[in-house]
Amino acid sequence: MKLEGIRVLDLSLFLPGPLLTQMMADHGAEVIKLEPINGGEPNREIGARRADGVTVYFQNTHRGKKSVQLNLKTEAGREALLKLAETADVMIEAFRPGVVKRLGVDAETVRARNPRLVYCSISAFGQDGPYVKRPAHDLATEALAGVLSCNVGPDNSPAIPGVANADMLSATMGLSAVLMALLRRTQTGQGDTIDLSMMDSLMAAMPNLLGTVFAEKKMPVVKHERTWGGNAMYNIYETSDGKHVVLGGAEMHFARAILTKLGRPDLIEACEPPPGPTQKPAIDYLRETFRTKTQAEWVAWFDDVDAAFAPVNDLRQACDDPQLRHRGMIFEDDQGYEHVGVPMKFAEEPGRADIALPTLSEHTEPLLRELGYSDADLAAMRADGVF
Repeated sequence: MKLEGIRVLDLSLFLPGPLLTQMMADHGAEVIKLEPINGGEPNREIGARRADGVTVYFQNTHRGKKSVQLNLKTEAGREALLKLAETADVMIEAFRPGVVKRLGVDAETVRARNPRLVYCSISAFGQDGPYVKRPAHDLATEALAGVLSCNVGPDNSPAIPGVANADMLSATMGLSAVLMALLRRTQTGQGDTIDLSMMDSLMAAMPNLLGTVFAEKKMPVVKHERTWGGNAMYNIYETSDGKHVVLGGAEMHFARAILTKLGRPDLIEACEPPPGPTQKPAIDYLRETFRTKTQAEWVAWFDDVDAAFAPVNDLRQACDDPQLRHRGMIFEDDQGYEHVGVPMKFAEEPGRADIALPTLSEHTEPLLRELGYSDADLAAMRADGVF
């Protein structure tokens, strides 16, 4: 597979870093997860559990990895980690800025022992700036980045997004950054240090949303914007059974196809740009019309219409969707447990989801032996609380 032979040392917790490294594991990398000595990765305990007691959250972020535990507050534990880092190609950490320096495993220290290492730090706001010491998870960074102000309901109040955008974007941008650094290493022989901010990742994901902000130096009226409810053909509509459907394409040929079949070609002109108040007649008509049939009836009605239409699935329906099943994005193992598949589809050397999950600290002693530690060394370390 693409990343076979790449060793990744993962010190991160929760979602961004673990997802980044799981994507690398899916494509052949050896991922060694350092878990806290006081209970391990929090994902082991968060959320619903399968019948065998494993949380789905842990399953979805830690497949195919190895688990080690080392007390970095001990000299022996820190030295063991540094020795592991000497054998690694990539190291990921997501502590609050300054913590790795106190622990003695910061980028400068680690890369002094392994100049070929790609060291990636993921944090809410980055390693510098006025917010550097400020604690935050996904929602706070979305609030500060302005994303939450755009995620509003009919009452104009912000709502918690369904996807942890800052976490997911920093994971995927972090993966891109790590792979770019590994590519550069093939040319220079040197690794690199990556400073990845969740807030930066959010801002970089909004190039199409900043028109009014940049051009007029003001916050847009959310409900008038093209992708936030101001366009008749890019909107969410309620059906007679209390469910919802979406029109998801604002191109005029979609408007003509839909409104002609509905017998209202007179409203096609109202769907012309710009979005906002001029589209209200078409939006009002569609809201009233969609409430006359059930979601299933509208699905059937649109079967022969060339338009970007879709029913709003719930998550269970989505996991049963024939397209996702066909693509292997939801699959079942031999025990009947469902898993999220591998999204990057390569024709050559495709990724593979290794569904094996590590038990806590399962690989600590084997990996330390690989580094040259003897049985006596391990016994002494265990007695001293190193692992």
